[in-house]
Amino acid sequence: MSTTPAETGVIADEKAEVQAYFNNTGFERWNRIYSESDDVNRVQRNIRLGHQKTVDQVLAWLQEEGDLASRSFCDAGCGVGSLSLPLAALGAGSIEASDLSEAMVTEARRRAEAAGIEAGRLQFTASDLESLGGSYDTVICLDVFIHYPQEPAEQMVNHLASLTSRKLIVSFAPYTPLLAALKRVGDFFPGPSKATRAYTLREDGIVAAAQRSGFRAQRRSLNKAPFYFSRLIEFERI
Repeated sequence: MSTTPAETGVIADEKAEVQAYFNNTGFERWNRIYSESDDVNRVQRNIRLGHQKTVDQVLAWLQEEGDLASRSFCDAGCGVGSLSLPLAALGAGSIEASDLSEAMVTEARRRAEAAGIEAGRLQFTASDLESLGGSYDTVICLDVFIHYPQEPAEQMVNHLASLTSRKLIVSFAPYTPLLAALKRVGDFFPGPSKATRAYTLREDGIVAAAQRSGFRAQRRSLNKAPFYFSRLIEFERI
């Protein structure tokens, strides 16, 4: 089912909101969350722990396969480099990392330089997911689909799948009746901390989208912490 012009306009507006947020107040907040700073509240600390569980699981899967030095990676929606930096440190052959937020990309570059990572093996670019191109051994997109409704998320799975010759790894907030109820309650309480919309996604729809692109689900993980729920799926080209 294709997206209507009206829906496309709404999605574009939401993307502009997300970009503005993560280039301003959102950058300061999430830069603290994705760091070792003590200047975070309990919710933010738990989100940090949950996201790190997801990153650690991806790194464990990649190391199980081995031969990282001969593989190329795309980190789509890299944030401040929470995945790209340790992946480069493990010896990945090449990594193209991108994020919608220029502020996030600038911070990721700063962290990479501070860690002494060779710039030739890890490149950062400010870009939306829709504009990504190229061909990679493995494409990874972690905790970005929270900004996409179901159908656009499935379309994005198709797009990201077209960029990889072998593996696609994605994570998203899974739809459950409980999470849906919590989201509905949260919608009644708008405020400055609720700067962007958050979407839960039906896993069967994401899997079906990958199958349409010639991929099958190989491994799954559900990573949880208070205020953080993330379904992680590794797809392999059939």
